[in-house]
Amino acid sequence: MSISAAQVKELRERTGAGMLDCKKALVETNGDIEKAIDLLREKGLSQAAKKSSRIAAEGLIDAYIHGGRIGVLIEVNSETDFVAKTDEFKQFVRDMAMQVAAANPKYIKKEDVPEEEVNKEKEILMQQAVNEGKPEHIAEKIVEGRLEKFFEQICLLEQPFIKEPSVKVKDLLNEKIAKIGENLVIRRFVRYEVGEGIEKKEENFAEEVAKQMKM
Repeated sequence: MSISAAQVKELRERTGAGMLDCKKALVETNGDIEKAIDLLREKGLSQAAKKSSRIAAEGLIDAYIHGGRIGVLIEVNSETDFVAKTDEFKQFVRDMAMQVAAANPKYIKKEDVPEEEVNKEKEILMQQAVNEGKPEHIAEKIVEGRLEKFFEQICLLEQPFIKEPSVKVKDLLNEKIAKIGENLVIRRFVRYEVGEGIEKKEENFAEEVAKQMKM
């Protein structure tokens, strides 16, 4: 099948992969852009896995403030200071800070979630499934699926990327590793929100009106 330059250009713009890799992916998928994207991501995951054991001790700490009410500090590491100074890396770090601000994850990856927290969630989900009248063998499968949703809510790498919800953050990270050619690690973050943790006084409007009427 003949692959046009326009198809290669579109795939490159959407994935950031090299021209030759884009053309090969399109040939392998008979010109199907979406399948070619999936293929490049799969290859990216493979390349990223090879780099994941390499030490990343350089990088950046970025700060992001949203509307004066939410603040995020995040550290993302690279292998070299050269990569840390590139615009692409800086944009990725900023995107991750915005992700934390918008999606409010508690942890970076599944492995960071305490075992007791996972077990407690499993118990709750199992009880929900039982209350719905599901047989035990079906309930176990339902719990597995809902547990993935649980991780998606609280783990940064499992969340849909805010700028492209069809892509998970971990997939975006692996694409960047494959493209940049260095191991990249989201090491830590902290998120602040105005008033968080402060017990706010709840006003009872009906009681307030009653008090005013007795005055």
